[in-house]
Amino acid sequence: MRTVFTHAAPAPIGPYSQAIHSDPFLFCSGQIGLDPATGELVAGGPAAQAERALTNLSEVLHEAGLELRHVLKTTLYLTRMSDFTVVNEVYARHFGDAKPARSTVAVAELPRGALVEIDAIARD
Repeated sequence: MRTVFTHAAPAPIGPYSQAIHSDPFLFCSGQIGLDPATGELVAGGPAAQAERALTNLSEVLHEAGLELRHVLKTTLYLTRMSDFTVVNEVYARHFGDAKPARSTVAVAELPRGALVEIDAIARD
């Protein structure tokens, strides 16, 4: 088992790792739309936050030698289910033909006031 960390994605804001690699699986913690350079949420609402969260997730995967095409399962957490369509558009653009299994859950609140969080399980 190995901890994965990259400065290209936000540092964890709690007592957890960006990801844990347990061969052959990579368990990625949830990513929100934090800009790793500033530590602040990106402006622009749910689409911009989903874009940044997926970019952050991609960076964590990259650090482990993987890509989005290696993702088996994701979970999307939305504070407003009314954002489902706009987040899906961003998500589809990032994943393309790779369509992992997915759950989407409406939650009351996310860290830092985020509107979107995305975690993943990948396999090399």
